[in-house]
Amino acid sequence: MTIWIINGPNLNLTGKREPSIYGNESFETYIPALQSRYPHTKIAYMQSNHEGQLIDWLQEADEIADGVVLNAGGYTHTSIAIADAIAAINIPVVEVHISNIYQRESFRHHSYLSSVCKHTIIGHGLAGYEEAIQWLNNKQTMA
Repeated sequence: MTIWIINGPNLNLTGKREPSIYGNESFETYIPALQSRYPHTKIAYMQSNHEGQLIDWLQEADEIADGVVLNAGGYTHTSIAIADAIAAINIPVVEVHISNIYQRESFRHHSYLSSVCKHTIIGHGLAGYEEAIQWLNNKQTMA
């Protein structure tokens, strides 16, 4: 099984940016540890601050991956284009948010992505990525 983890804007700063919200661990240390826990799953990780790049990766993943774990960051609340890209592909996408978006500013309470994603995980910190991988692996096993 191949799973792509795609992170959006400012998630490259995880571990440095607002640690009270996003924690102290960076993706540079988290992803290798995650990969070691799932040796039979190929996990690719990518991050961009650019909306079009996220869309390009979603479309590319449809040809290569079995599923996507997506944290679109702030684009969650603004991007109909990313929602359209998710709706257009045939592989499952799991929406992940490190923080609980419903306990933050009101503009974060709406996700354009939730209705087109197969599953959503909110507020479990970086552990949400592992939950998403487990969900995708279970879905693949049941298929």
